[in-house]
Amino acid sequence: MIPAGARVWIAMGYTDMLRGMQSLAAMVQQHFTKDPFGGDLWVFRGRSG
Repeated sequence: MIPAGARVWIAMGYTDMLRGMQSLAAMVQQHFTKDPFGGDLWVFRGRSG
């Protein structure tokens, strides 16, 4: 269930899904300048997706 007021962000393009949660959170901070633990939902796509 997505909390009320949460935004859904879709990262376009290929993402290496072997990176793990900590690495994906770091990517959100560095590339999108957003807080990965701020309550929003982040969607990443792998090569086969």
